[in-house]
Amino acid sequence: MRKAARKAGLGVGFAIALGTLGVSSSALAAGQDQTPEEKLSSVVETKEGPVQGFISNGVTKFLGIPYAEPPMGELRWLPPKDHARWTNVLPATKFAPICALKTTLGVFSGPPNNNEDCLYLNVFAPEVRPSQPLPVIVFIHGGGNYDGETPGYDGSKMVTKGKAIVVTMAYRLNLMGFLSHPALNNEGHPFANYGLLDQIAAFKWVQRNVSLFGGDKDNVTLAGQSAGAIDVQFHMVSPFAKDLFHRAICQSSCMAFPPLTTAAAAEAKGIAFAEAAGCGSGRGPEVAQCLRHLPAEKVMEFAGTPNSISQYVSPYIVDGQIVPDTPLKLFKNGQFQRVPVMNGGTRDEWNFTLALPVYASSTDNAKRTAPTAEQYHKYINSTFAPPAYTEGTAAKVLDLYPLSAFKSPYAAWNRVASDALRLCNLRSKNKIMAQYVPVYAYEFADATAPSYFPDMPGMEDLGAYHTMDIQYIFPSWHGSPLGIVKALNEKQAKLSDQMVVSWGNFAKTGNPNGTGNSPWPVSNANASGWLIQDLPGVSSMTDAEYSKLHNCDFWDSVGPAP
Repeated sequence: MRKAARKAGLGVGFAIALGTLGVSSSALAAGQDQTPEEKLSSVVETKEGPVQGFISNGVTKFLGIPYAEPPMGELRWLPPKDHARWTNVLPATKFAPICALKTTLGVFSGPPNNNEDCLYLNVFAPEVRPSQPLPVIVFIHGGGNYDGETPGYDGSKMVTKGKAIVVTMAYRLNLMGFLSHPALNNEGHPFANYGLLDQIAAFKWVQRNVSLFGGDKDNVTLAGQSAGAIDVQFHMVSPFAKDLFHRAICQSSCMAFPPLTTAAAAEAKGIAFAEAAGCGSGRGPEVAQCLRHLPAEKVMEFAGTPNSISQYVSPYIVDGQIVPDTPLKLFKNGQFQRVPVMNGGTRDEWNFTLALPVYASSTDNAKRTAPTAEQYHKYINSTFAPPAYTEGTAAKVLDLYPLSAFKSPYAAWNRVASDALRLCNLRSKNKIMAQYVPVYAYEFADATAPSYFPDMPGMEDLGAYHTMDIQYIFPSWHGSPLGIVKALNEKQAKLSDQMVVSWGNFAKTGNPNGTGNSPWPVSNANASGWLIQDLPGVSSMTDAEYSKLHNCDFWDSVGPAP
């Protein structure tokens, strides 16, 4: 618990800001933490100790509840330890400091920092306790498992319109959360994926405590976006998370895997990090002791830069225990927690990847330059080449996606990469899961969604890129401390309502359609279809139509994404 809380039973709040996008700390105080006109809630006596939140617009918010001891000193690179009980009322009215991070590749991230005391969660519940327990949505933020934070995700709308309890949690990131080294791995505890273990500790906190906030511990939906969605699918195959959740929601998306790190490769990175940090090349307990006594700022020196990921970081490790094997293999064999799944992506996923380096290239927007035709052709010829693809695939790709068919090289690049690496890949993985569980597939396609990137020269229209759907589920996201104040317009707010209600329905029953005549088709062993989330509202699409839109038959024929 934060130091002042240990001494006096009181919580201490911290304002954080996203320096790279110029958001002031005053925005945090105005947008998320308790304001003077908001009243305190009743005290809730959790299993660990009493907490008191505050009431805002019909929602009771409990912010900054510790769910594990600070993973510092001798607890660094160990599974999270249950938090000691406290007796004084803990004011849960401000978000806790975010976890240590260095890379800040988006609005979902906070400023670089070295904070290790960060294992806190937040609960959003109705102002009036429901007569019947509500379904629970536990949300895992994105950020590649190397950055990200929770203050940008206010669950209020999901409470009021989705009729669910929402829990968000922070978890160790980057080297602090994902490190493998023989000196640590041989200590006899689960290792490497400490960030995943943090998430599991939060799930167990939910099982112990969520009923005290009006939630149903036997009806928990695990949800996540981007890396959070990848973590959801890790939990689906992990024996450590068995029976801790009952449904799964993946935003960009379950089983759309980034490159995974093998246990051996992760250990090699860890050994290299220990040597670089001055702890030597040994494998014994003296190295573990050295690593745990490194100052946090020393560790973070090796965690990358604001715009790049460190060579020592392994954010997705197949460790053999927590993640027992390659998830794709386990899903194909039906060796996963068989729960209903909602899984989808955004139509222009790759524009996020294209825009980030352009945005980071200069602080002067006029000097930012869009990708060129030469860069587009170089990307195609290098990506769709042997050994990942057969000889001649790149030429076929250029025939199917000629520059003449697009308004710009970046638009062509986005379409190729979004289709090949994300959307058709997502479709093929949905088909695997649908052999065992009901899958509700979707595509977010609102190209008018408010963007946090400026209109960069030659890249003024980025469309429905990766992360753009978050603000429709968590409408405070752009107006939050870590976003740009851009409210949804009336049409967008209506689409947001439809999306939030579908999440609430899914959390309650495993079917996003509820009781009304909604168009969301289910995919199973015998049928498949898609929900398209776009203006003026949601609509359905057949799998054949989706495949044609994204050239999935072609991508299936030339092989899996690299």
